[in-house]
Amino acid sequence: MRVAAAPQVGGRVSRATGLRCVPLVCALVCAGIFSVPSVAAADTYYVAVGGLGAEADYEQRFMATVNQLETALKESGPAAHVYAMAGVEATRKHLEEVMQEVAQKARPEDDFIMILIGHGSYDGVEYKFNLDGPDISAVEIARLCNVVASRRQLIVNTTSSSGGSIAALQRKGRAVITATKSGTEKNATVFGRFFAQAFQDPAADTDKNDSISALEAFQYADRKTADFYTSQKRLATEHPIFEDTGTGEPVRAADASEGRFLASLTVIRLGAAGSGSLTPEKQALLTKKEQLESQIDQLKFQKVQLSPRDYEQQMRVLLLQLSRLQAEIDDFK
Repeated sequence: MRVAAAPQVGGRVSRATGLRCVPLVCALVCAGIFSVPSVAAADTYYVAVGGLGAEADYEQRFMATVNQLETALKESGPAAHVYAMAGVEATRKHLEEVMQEVAQKARPEDDFIMILIGHGSYDGVEYKFNLDGPDISAVEIARLCNVVASRRQLIVNTTSSSGGSIAALQRKGRAVITATKSGTEKNATVFGRFFAQAFQDPAADTDKNDSISALEAFQYADRKTADFYTSQKRLATEHPIFEDTGTGEPVRAADASEGRFLASLTVIRLGAAGSGSLTPEKQALLTKKEQLESQIDQLKFQKVQLSPRDYEQQMRVLLLQLSRLQAEIDDFK
């Protein structure tokens, strides 16, 4: 593996980054204070479930959405382990069996993502996801996910009444996205359709880093959902929200406390970043790049907590490292 030469720093402008590097920044880089840890590339385990439609139209929609997710995820590379079920296959027993298999295979360093497509119900106390046969409650879903070793988890519940599931699903290290802001928004939703669409639309990749984060997918689907109701001249009956600290109140937009974890969690890699033909060496470089970009996102969230000088210096360090790493990726043979 060739290591690209570091850009010239000091009092001059780096040709690689276009930034004027100050001595403190250079010292920090040289000292390795802001170095990205060398971490083995983690896998991601996906469980996509299309629940009971009850009507032919909904059955087809849910099946199509799950198939869309399955196709996109399987094409994203060998690091994606995809379990998909819909229609008569989507039973509580089958889901429990799949989750047992995931629990046996997923390592702590692997990510786990569950996406629920379909209808849900909420009686004021308990949320349930409608399946063929007995339904499954949010409490039961949480128990299935709790035995998965993955330290980073995401549950995307796109059903009607899904807002009523957050309290049961949330925990430290797990983000929860729902299509509705409460259990009382009971109409059929469209958010799930657009969330799946985000996995295949390059427009969802707003920072153009060849991967889509959970926050980018949420923002894409949220925007598309709002546009849908506007174009139909209908009053919106669903208001997507998320919670990613495990202890906070759900929100509709990222703020100083919510959204940091979602921004750091990649839901799918696009183009070369997700190609199954990548060598392990180049995949390791891309993983480091993803980690650096995650640090940059995290720093943006912390901006209000830092002095302007500290924020600028830390951002310069990260951008310098990102530029050096990108040069290494571009030159890799």
